[in-house]
Amino acid sequence: MRPTVHDIAETAGVSLATVDRVLNDRPGVRGVTKAKVEAAIVSLGYVRDVAAANLAKSRVYPLVFILPEGDNPFMRGLEAEVRRAGLHSPAERTRLSVATVPAFDAGALVKAIDAAIMEDVSGIAAVVVDAPEVSAAIARVHAAGIPFVTLVSDLANSGRDHFVGVDNIAAGRTAGSLMGRFLGERPGAVAVLAGSMRVRDHRERLDGFHAAMPVTRTVLPVLEGQDDPDLSFSLISDCLAANPTLAGIYNLGAGNRGLIQALSARGRADLCVIAHELTAETRAALETGLVDAVLNQDAGHEVRSAIRVLRAKADGLPVISAQERIRLDIFIKDNLPAGPDEDEQPGAAGN
Repeated sequence: MRPTVHDIAETAGVSLATVDRVLNDRPGVRGVTKAKVEAAIVSLGYVRDVAAANLAKSRVYPLVFILPEGDNPFMRGLEAEVRRAGLHSPAERTRLSVATVPAFDAGALVKAIDAAIMEDVSGIAAVVVDAPEVSAAIARVHAAGIPFVTLVSDLANSGRDHFVGVDNIAAGRTAGSLMGRFLGERPGAVAVLAGSMRVRDHRERLDGFHAAMPVTRTVLPVLEGQDDPDLSFSLISDCLAANPTLAGIYNLGAGNRGLIQALSARGRADLCVIAHELTAETRAALETGLVDAVLNQDAGHEVRSAIRVLRAKADGLPVISAQERIRLDIFIKDNLPAGPDEDEQPGAAGN
């Protein structure tokens, strides 16, 4: 049988009111009495139901998500998932908000982080840029006692509390392994399109990709499209024109729209193309054969995981690692899940 507050009171020789003050860190308890209560808690192995205690106190958790703005379908998907979760937040005693900043802009990200500190939020989740000023801002978050979670791209040495996202090195290795299998002995170089090498997830994916690619296969210098469809279109178009024997393209960031438009414009369905994130654009490209494989992470799972982690950190509770592990899915034309329209039709398979 689990010990109760009555057991603590009896063991410590104090009143229930005194136990309640100690558990809720309220004043009015002498140091020696508080020590007795804490010793009784340890000896009994009492585990406090923090959620119930916060419910009794009507505590609400204001959490802010800081996301890149712009034409990035996955980031817009994350934003939509945050707003969807916000519809249920009153019942879960959370208040969710979204702040957007220009993509890859460290200064704007720092301002948003500092603004969240000033608002005295209970937790911050952010897609971060690898820059010293961002690490310094996260240190200020830590000093303020606010949990901080990195989303999608990690910043491990920054003092953040937790990372929510896929293993990006493993994702790059997976892309490299698939590219090698698909191309086989076919000659030709491989191009790589990224958003920016200033974000760690893109660098980690590139490292993994290089590690898995055969040493005999030439990988061209990275094209940085800034997750901008027009710039990505221009870069890929120029690359295709300059490399007529190109065998494959790995898009390790966003910019899929520009990539697909360039492939369509030049009629290059013969290339092996691997991209990230299953969106309307990449789904259509898989179906038509312009893209061979898509590596996907579940935006909804990431948002729900970030909320659970921030809540646990705010309460000083442990994070269940197995529950928060984000899976990497591999989609090809033959295993595409039902699309949004298909989900609404009777008899369609749900997730």
